[in-house]
Amino acid sequence: MLSRFLKNLSILKKFLFINFLVFLVIGILTIFYLNSIKPTIIKAKTSNHVNVLNNTVENLDRLGIKFNQYDIKKFLFSTRFLFQNLDRVQIFNNNFELIGDTDTLDLDPRAFSQKLEVIEMNDLNEDQIQKKVEKNETTSKKNSFIDSDLKMYSNSNNFGEPYSFTNETYDQFLLITIKNVFIDNENVGYLAIIENANDVKVAITERKNFIIRTAILVVIVILIFSFVLNRYFLKPIRNLVTYTKIIKDKSDEKTNIENIKKRNDELGVLSNSLDEMTNQLNKRITTAENYSTDLLHEIRNPLASLKSASDIISETENKELRSKLVGIVSHDVERIERLITDYSQMLKDEAAISSERMKKINLSDIAKSVVDDFNSIYESKRSISIKLKIDGDNEFNILGIENRIEQIIANLLENSISFSENNQEIIVEISKSQKDKLSLIVIDEGIGFSEKNTDKIFNRFYSNRPEKFGEHSGLGLNIVKNLVELHNGEIIATNNINKGAKVEIILPAI
Repeated sequence: MLSRFLKNLSILKKFLFINFLVFLVIGILTIFYLNSIKPTIIKAKTSNHVNVLNNTVENLDRLGIKFNQYDIKKFLFSTRFLFQNLDRVQIFNNNFELIGDTDTLDLDPRAFSQKLEVIEMNDLNEDQIQKKVEKNETTSKKNSFIDSDLKMYSNSNNFGEPYSFTNETYDQFLLITIKNVFIDNENVGYLAIIENANDVKVAITERKNFIIRTAILVVIVILIFSFVLNRYFLKPIRNLVTYTKIIKDKSDEKTNIENIKKRNDELGVLSNSLDEMTNQLNKRITTAENYSTDLLHEIRNPLASLKSASDIISETENKELRSKLVGIVSHDVERIERLITDYSQMLKDEAAISSERMKKINLSDIAKSVVDDFNSIYESKRSISIKLKIDGDNEFNILGIENRIEQIIANLLENSISFSENNQEIIVEISKSQKDKLSLIVIDEGIGFSEKNTDKIFNRFYSNRPEKFGEHSGLGLNIVKNLVELHNGEIIATNNINKGAKVEIILPAI
């Protein structure tokens, strides 16, 4: 049930709910501990009372003391060492009448100081004891305030066992322990130890204050932590969630993701990655839309030509014209097929590039492999020779994707071959153009570039092409440019000094 409830809450609400549970547990534990402090301290304090009471009962039984004032007073004098460390001891008979009180006999612990004269019981006669007792009789009666507690004790479940309780006034905290006295299986009276336990009160107060201060401090720390967590973690996360919703809904609402991107922690990295992914996605969407628009534009022309040619073919009986029109139809069909094929391959390449990883590769080895493949095809087919010139014996290492570098060189060679006549030569040169830069140049003997601004040739579906347009889609050089930029390189197209065209690619070296 709780897990289902938490599942539907936001992170902030979950955290606040957990904090509430923590506060609740802290409060319950604090109350429980505060209620247990007093009994715990009193129990430790009264353990000595219990020992004295048990020893006193044993001595009363062993000495056969009768529970009357004379015997009890005599007993108190003779066994005063039992109460040496206690403030006050009172003895009651079975009728709850006070028959002995250490206060009336000056049995305060100070009475046993070596500086004071100790009067032994054996040196006093009965009249002297009686006079000494009567001297403080009034004070004794006034100080006997536990009669009602004795009566309650005699009728309680604690009867027969030592029982402790407190009596607290404005300036005094008394700790009292009482126990009944059994002699010959008969209850003959009660013993009460009364101790001024202001130190217990102080200890209880100090512990309560410490626990309360600690609980308040823990609550303050949790509140501060909650504030920091919400401000610096949960709030930015909510902003990132809002940002993704804005992207999803294509809304114009603004977010402060730019502030989050400036952070140097994991949230800053996450927001930068998310923003970069979004920009890349938008860029790909825009590119795909532009590609689609350009493709439709390029297909529209051959389609119009096809429609016109097909209409004329169905109406003409001229064999020569019909043959010419069939050639146009065939050419336009090849053109459309090539456009669709290259466009489809380009989209596949775009998807594949995102999952491919760059590694250290040797540019000269890849160029040699591609040149050998093209020579085996075009030397026998059109007598076009491709020569590879490598400047020096150094390794030309770059960080790249091997099959994409092959695609770059192959597309450049195909472009050069399409503009070359039979028996012409194409040169591929590899060298170090400058420090940390490698240069790959493809030079042909074709017609060269007629454009003053040669950057145009890298645009999609650029239309300055040879007559056999069906063999080309106008995407080759655009793909080359995109792949070069993927490898952090640069591509430059110029006319060769003597004749033909020259395309140079500059890549960062390792």
